[in-house]
Amino acid sequence: MIRRHALLTLALLLFITAAARDAFDDWVDATVLPPLTAETSAEVLDRNGTLLRAYTVADGRWRLRTTLDGVDATYVKMLIAYEDKRFYSHAGVDPVAMLRAAYQALTQGKIISGGSTLTMQTARLLEDGTTGKWAGKLRQIRVALALERHLSKDQILTLYLNRAPFGGNLEGVRAATRAYFGKDPRRLTPAQAALLVALPQAPEARRPDRNREAARAARARVVDRMLSAGVLDDDMAQTAQSEPIPAQKYPFPALAPHMADRALTGEIRQLTLDATLQRKLETLAITALQGKGDNLSIAILVADHTTGEILASVGSAAYRADNRLGFVDMTRALRSPGSTLKPLVYGMAFDLGLAHPETLIDDVPTAFGAYVPQNFDGKFRGTLRIRRALQMSLNIPTIKLTEAIGPAKLMSALRRAGMDPVVPGGKPGLAIALGGLGVTLTDMVQLYAGLANGGKPRPLVWKSGSNAGQLGRNLMSPVAAWYVADILSGLAPPPNAPRNRLAYKTGTSYGHRDAWALGFDGQHVV
Repeated sequence: MIRRHALLTLALLLFITAAARDAFDDWVDATVLPPLTAETSAEVLDRNGTLLRAYTVADGRWRLRTTLDGVDATYVKMLIAYEDKRFYSHAGVDPVAMLRAAYQALTQGKIISGGSTLTMQTARLLEDGTTGKWAGKLRQIRVALALERHLSKDQILTLYLNRAPFGGNLEGVRAATRAYFGKDPRRLTPAQAALLVALPQAPEARRPDRNREAARAARARVVDRMLSAGVLDDDMAQTAQSEPIPAQKYPFPALAPHMADRALTGEIRQLTLDATLQRKLETLAITALQGKGDNLSIAILVADHTTGEILASVGSAAYRADNRLGFVDMTRALRSPGSTLKPLVYGMAFDLGLAHPETLIDDVPTAFGAYVPQNFDGKFRGTLRIRRALQMSLNIPTIKLTEAIGPAKLMSALRRAGMDPVVPGGKPGLAIALGGLGVTLTDMVQLYAGLANGGKPRPLVWKSGSNAGQLGRNLMSPVAAWYVADILSGLAPPPNAPRNRLAYKTGTSYGHRDAWALGFDGQHVV
């Protein structure tokens, strides 16, 4: 009888346990998970994957997308060892850590450790919940258990790496390393890794740019724990403790802002630009205008004329300088090109048999109906070779050749180069050869790319992976293009440039408003 009673009791207990387990499973399975994805900062990359510019998300936070394999392995080891050493063995909740936290709270009268696993912390971050209230803790436990049933450990860890707070408007480890160390988290020193482990626990109180001593103390505690856990050896720990705390934030990259803005609007994320070249040219633009008038600006465009890829694009000297209208992209602004169209005129004249580089031409006062052009300096050189006329950028010989070619044919050639020039009054006249029309710097670089490419017009591209192809019919024959390049390379080279390596032409626009310089070598056009 007693034995039967014991068996019935055991069966009842097993039934209750099974029912409780089923109810618990149903409770976890019925959990409505919070959204697992969040808006991340839009990023525009250069041709090699280097970050050109990033943008905050709608709420003003920096949240750069992070992958687990893009984070230093030592940091991940330190994070798990410090926050959740049984992360890879528990099911979302660590009973040992929970009991330890409860015991510490009871015996010491205050919360010493929270007992939250990384999965529970991730659950809190996903819901932006609180940590201290029992209802909040219970919700974290439920969501953590559900997360473990739907995601792998690496996926949960990746969520944490993307959502952990690091002070101010920094969210995610990659935003933190960019702001505090000026780099991505792929390679970190032990000191940097320790600081990143410490920050999410009290991100505002430990911000290194505002509370350096609090940040130092928190980092030291992490380093000491890692030494005890065997993650760091004595030398690594000593070096980490002596490494300076970052005193201020690094600015997020903002290279090629005009083109990055265009890319963002067009949902383009990788450009043909080269970040190193872009940075150097932006610095050059700023330096060139130092001490100059506030109403001056500058634009630079560099392309590979063999592929049509734009390698650098500086739209203004300072994107945020209101006094210089820095927000205006001068590479796309309509301007008078001045004398920079003259090489096209001479190349077309060579093809039509109107001239040869050694042909003689007169530079004397000449009236073309009511149009009486003058040279830039008001002087005339008499009879001289075509080669010298182009090198000296004389206006009278250019207009004579344009009259023989016909302004309409010149306009047709510009359109074959992929340009869409704007002519005052709509009808082209002889003055277009001297800059009497509106074009953009991008137009002109594309035109010179055609000259450099043997007279074959090639469209410029700025989206990575695009195939430039070729535009329509040739601008001129390869022979004529070679003549033009040979003449222009005979000019005295700019400072620090090698002789006979660069073919270039300068120009001054109508009203002396703009100064131009365009040139090319065997691969690049500027």
